[in-house]
Amino acid sequence: MAQLPTIQTDRLTLRPFTLDDAPVVRLRAGRTEIAATTLNIPHPYEEGMAEQWIGTHQQAFDDGRGLTLAITIRETGTLVGAVGLGVSKPHDRAELGYWIAVEQWGNGYATEASLSLVRYGFETMKMNRIDAHHFTVNPASGRVMQKTGMTCEGTLRQYVRKGDTYHDIAMYAALRCDFTS
Repeated sequence: MAQLPTIQTDRLTLRPFTLDDAPVVRLRAGRTEIAATTLNIPHPYEEGMAEQWIGTHQQAFDDGRGLTLAITIRETGTLVGAVGLGVSKPHDRAELGYWIAVEQWGNGYATEASLSLVRYGFETMKMNRIDAHHFTVNPASGRVMQKTGMTCEGTLRQYVRKGDTYHDIAMYAALRCDFTS
């Protein structure tokens, strides 16, 4: 069992989640605004879901399927979100995902955390490609992807369904050769 990494940025610490984080995750990720802008976060966020989700992180890392870290403010330790890479090892590819607490939107935390994890994905995990997508109704997430060095590759119309709604998504990606050159 390999230890999940801790990554420091100028303002943030990206660290493994603990079960003690579960009440904060449920409170912050459980907001309607978060669920509305993400594919895999449900609403309502039921009791026990955070603990179950946190409980998957170590095994996913051990199996080489992914890395998920808590985004915390470096000075205070306040949990403000999550950032992760879902890995497809046969293709040396990962998908970036993140969420930030509504109260912290607009502070640049998603960009800072994502940029750091993308760098980790290329340099340490040796990924060749890291991609991400966002609902087109959430252009702020696209700006995060652009600031992370990703290029928009196109829009996939009604590509995913959440509840009863089909969503267009914009797909972004960065390649190791572009990122490290």
